[in-house]
Amino acid sequence: MRYEIIHRTIYKYQEHISVGHHLARLAPKSEGRQTLLWHGLDIDPAPSTMAGHTDYFGNRVLFFALHGSHKELVVTAHSRVIVNDPVIPDPMTTPPWETLRDGVRADELTPDAEAGEFSFPSPFIKPDPVFAKYALTSFIPGRAVLAAAIELNSRMFRDFKFDPKATDVATPILEAFKLRRGVCQDFAQIYIACLRSIGLPVQYVSGYLETLPPPGKPKMVGADASHAWVSVWCGAQHGWVDLDPTNNCLPTSRHISVAIGRDFGDVSPLRGVVYGSGDQELKVQVDVKPMPELKLVEGTQTQSQSQGQSQSQ
Repeated sequence: MRYEIIHRTIYKYQEHISVGHHLARLAPKSEGRQTLLWHGLDIDPAPSTMAGHTDYFGNRVLFFALHGSHKELVVTAHSRVIVNDPVIPDPMTTPPWETLRDGVRADELTPDAEAGEFSFPSPFIKPDPVFAKYALTSFIPGRAVLAAAIELNSRMFRDFKFDPKATDVATPILEAFKLRRGVCQDFAQIYIACLRSIGLPVQYVSGYLETLPPPGKPKMVGADASHAWVSVWCGAQHGWVDLDPTNNCLPTSRHISVAIGRDFGDVSPLRGVVYGSGDQELKVQVDVKPMPELKLVEGTQTQSQSQGQSQSQ
C-alpha cells in the first residue's frame, strides 16, 4: 500500500507564549517492510532554530525553538510511504518463551541479549506481580513465545474495553489495568508490562492506522488517528513480531510505524516546554489516504521519490 499522511497538531494558548522548545518525532520509519518516500514539516509560527538527529532507538527527531510572542502553534507533518504486509512466522516454530527469557540475560552478546534491553523497567512501565500473573495464563511452561503472545493479545482484547474517557496520558498503567479500560497507549503499555514482568523483551511502537468508513459512507477528513501497538522479540531467527492488542490482530499494511521505544515517553509525536502562563488547548487531526500506484519507466524517477531522497538525508 502507498499512503499519503497528513498529521496536524494545533496548540492554542490562553496567554501569549514567549519561548517554546519542542521535539517532533513525526517522520515514518524507512526500514523493513516500510519505505519512506517523502517527509516534510510545516511549522507556524516559523522556528528561529531547527536541528535534526536520530535518537538511540533509530527514530528521526527534529528539535525546533520558537523565540517570539505567539498564542497558537500549528505543526503539520506531511509524509508519503509504501507499506507491505509483514511476513509472520508460524507461531509454533518460535522458541519456548523460557528459552528467550534466559537468553536475554546471557553474559555474552547475542541477538537475544541485545534485545534484552527491552525487558527491563522503563519510566512509564514498571513490572509487577499482578502483570506477571495475568501473562502466565497464556505463557504456560514450554509454550512457543509467539503462540503465547497471540493468545495474550486476544485475551486483552476480550478483557479490556476501549474507552477514551477512562484514562489520560498521565494515568498509571496499573490503574488502567485495574479499570480494564483505556486507549491504545494503555493497551500497549499494559501488554508490555505483562511480558516484562516475566522477563521477556517487548517494544512500544507508535504510528498510524488507516481506518475504514462504514460501507457506503465517505471517509471523514481527520478521522484517522495516531496509534500504538507492540513488538515482541521472537528469537534471532524470527526477530521482532508486531501485535496490536487494541484490535486483536497482527499489524498489516494498514499499520504505519513512526517510532519505537521502551514506552510512550520515548516516542511522543510532539513534546516540549514553553514559557508563559495560562491553560492550553490541544487538537490533533490525522488523515491516512491511500495513493494510486505509480508506474515507473526504467531509468526515470517520480517527483515524489526524488524529493523523498533529498529530504530524508
